[in-house]
Amino acid sequence: MKRKAVVVFSGGQDSTTCLFWAQQQFDEVEAVTFNYGQRHKLELECAADIARDLGVKHHVLDMSLLNQLAPNALTRDDIAIEAEEGKLPTTFVDGRNLLFLSFAAVLAKQVGAKHVVTGVCETDFSGYPDCRDVFIKSLNVTLNLAMDYQFVIDTPLMWLDKSQTWELADQLGAFEYVRTRTLTCYNGIMADGCGECPACRLRANGLHQYLSRKGVVEA
Repeated sequence: MKRKAVVVFSGGQDSTTCLFWAQQQFDEVEAVTFNYGQRHKLELECAADIARDLGVKHHVLDMSLLNQLAPNALTRDDIAIEAEEGKLPTTFVDGRNLLFLSFAAVLAKQVGAKHVVTGVCETDFSGYPDCRDVFIKSLNVTLNLAMDYQFVIDTPLMWLDKSQTWELADQLGAFEYVRTRTLTCYNGIMADGCGECPACRLRANGLHQYLSRKGVVEA
C-alpha cells in the first residue's frame, strides 16, 4: 500500500520545508491550508502558488470561526504584535493547532492518508503550548481514539532550531526555494520579510547561524 500524507501548510518557511520533506518520505502528498481571517491574504496565495509549483493537491478550509473566538495580532489590525516577558505573545491563537490538526486528520482519513505532517517546533518557539511535543503526542492518541484510525502526526522540525531548519531545507535541495518563495513575516512581506517582526528576526538569526557554520559570508 502506498504511504500518503497530508501536510498542514501555511506557505511559510517551516511548513514549506515540511512539504519538501514529506515529498521525499511519502509516495503521495496533499496539503491543507486554513483560512482563519489572517491579516495577509498573501499567505493564502503564497501557499496555493507553492502547492501548484510542487504539483501537490491543495485544500483550503474555512476556519473563520477561530477569528471570532480568539482575537489576536495575526488576524486583527488593531492588536499590536507584542511579546512581553512572562506572557504569551499577542500572536498566539488559542486552540489553533488543536483545531488545525484535528481538521487535517479528518481530511486525511477522507483521502486515505495515515500521516499528518506539521511544522511545529519546541526548540525555537515563543512559548506556544500547542507547539510542545507532549501536546502532539497526546493529540495523536486522541485522534486515533476519536476516529478509530491509526494516524501518525509527524513533526520533522520538533527538535530543530531555526538554523537546523535551514540546514534541513538545504539537504532537501530546497534552500533557495524556501528563502525566496515563502512568507513568514507577520507584516506580510515575502522572502526575507520586514526584518523587524519576531518571525523575521527568528528566521534571519537562524539563517545567519547556518550560513556562518557553512563559512558563507553574506554581502
